[in-house]
Amino acid sequence: MNKIPRPRRSALYLPASNARAIEKARNLPADVIILDLEDAVAPEAKLLAREAALTALREGGFGPREVAIRVNALGTLWGADDLAAVACSGADAVLLPKVYGAADIDAAHAALAAAPPSMQLWAMIETCACIPQLNAIAARGSSTRLSLFVIGVNDLAREMRAHLTPARTPFLPMLSLAVAAARAHGLSILDGVCNEFRDLHVFGAEAEQGLLFGFDGKTLIHPNQITPCNAVFSPSADELAWADAVIAAFALPENAGKGAVQVDGKMAELLHLEQARQLRAIASAIASRS
Repeated sequence: MNKIPRPRRSALYLPASNARAIEKARNLPADVIILDLEDAVAPEAKLLAREAALTALREGGFGPREVAIRVNALGTLWGADDLAAVACSGADAVLLPKVYGAADIDAAHAALAAAPPSMQLWAMIETCACIPQLNAIAARGSSTRLSLFVIGVNDLAREMRAHLTPARTPFLPMLSLAVAAARAHGLSILDGVCNEFRDLHVFGAEAEQGLLFGFDGKTLIHPNQITPCNAVFSPSADELAWADAVIAAFALPENAGKGAVQVDGKMAELLHLEQARQLRAIASAIASRS
């Protein structure tokens, strides 16, 4: 289980073939940069994109941002070579698309045998086949590099032949199941992209929906989405005031050993103390990055 809070409020996809965008990304306020070798890159540019991603990581300069590389899917012409190349790239994580079951996690883990222990494996939840297997997939986090789920609603919509609207109604049960499976096995989880990058009101509503469901943050397709996304997924002043009140109440000598105390006229249990400490830890991690 991930014990150390790591801000992952905003994770921006960038085509690895776009050197100008990567250069700008080094100074963007995103928590995560995902260099994409898959959907954002045409087949004829796949090899050049891979080399560009490796070059960007060698050059560094991403500061406190995590850098992940989304490889091509297992079974494609490029998947195996992508994993072999990325294993020693210095990336923080490999994002594996088109996961169909736990066997895909095992295969990617084995392909990353040469990678340093710190390299994580992140999995895209974007196929119909993986939905009934979410718990089994998440359980691989105990024995592999798997540490995070990323939702891919666009691919789910395509496979399901469902309509993708701002409310995301057909996908709400899947979002809940994915969050529950991730939390059951100590994984982090990021919401899928919002295709609307011009109307930030639409984007903001979708980000708020993701927060309501329990996501740690959201994947993005445009730099304009970063600032509102960070705002949504950062603890609010009211949340931090509540957290401080809960922590202070449990710290009182007269409450030593108690499993429940009164805070501002409401009962707070030890589970609320854990939530309060987590909020404070995330806020501190965000502040240290700023």
